[in-house]
Amino acid sequence: MDVQPTLDEIEDRFVALVEGRLSRDDADRWAAHWVTKSDLVWDDLAWWAVDLLHGVDLPAGATGGFLHDDAQVLAWLHELRLRRAV
Repeated sequence: MDVQPTLDEIEDRFVALVEGRLSRDDADRWAAHWVTKSDLVWDDLAWWAVDLLHGVDLPAGATGGFLHDDAQVLAWLHELRLRRAV
C-alpha cells in the first residue's frame, strides 16, 4: 500500500529537480503516480504542488526545451515555500 506523500516530500522533489538530482521525466512519473489515485484526499497546497510536478516534462514544441523552463520551476518552488509559511 502506498502512503500518500507529505508536503515535505513534495517539496523535496521540487528541490531535487531544481538542483538537477531528479530528472523532469522522473519527477513527472512520480507525480503521475499520485495524481491518478482517486482514493486520496489532498489539501489545496499539496494538490497544487503535486499537480505542477505532473507535467513538468511537457515539451515546448518542435523547437525543443520544456513548456515550463527552469526559471518557472524555481518560481514554483519559491511560491510553494511562501504559501507554506502562511
